[in-house]
Amino acid sequence: QVQLVESGGGSVQPGGSLRLSCAASGTRFSNYRVRWYRQSPGKQRELVADIDTDGMTDYADSVKGRFTLSRDNAKNTASLQMNSLKPEDTAVYYCNIRLVLTHYGIWGQGTQVTVSS
Repeated sequence: QVQLVESGGGSVQPGGSLRLSCAASGTRFSNYRVRWYRQSPGKQRELVADIDTDGMTDYADSVKGRFTLSRDNAKNTASLQMNSLKPEDTAVYYCNIRLVLTHYGIWGQGTQVTVSS
């Protein structure tokens, strides 16, 4: 059974940094595209960052230059490094992995990120 566990959320002051991790088990992680989404109260879930199986990344305009998504297939993990955090980055962040060429995907449980002074 494929499982996905997120970690690394928390509270930080504006300008601070956090690193979110997404760890998969029970599957060949290298065959999955990895995406991070976030959702704030009253807002729709939005795509924040994406990394394909070749390591190519893409980011929402709102986080470009501040967030970096990487993956380590040997460790079955993906990490979202978030720098220069702003109050508007406050949200629950969700990791999603999708098996390439299929519609099969799994969501993590979500981790809260709060940016506040």
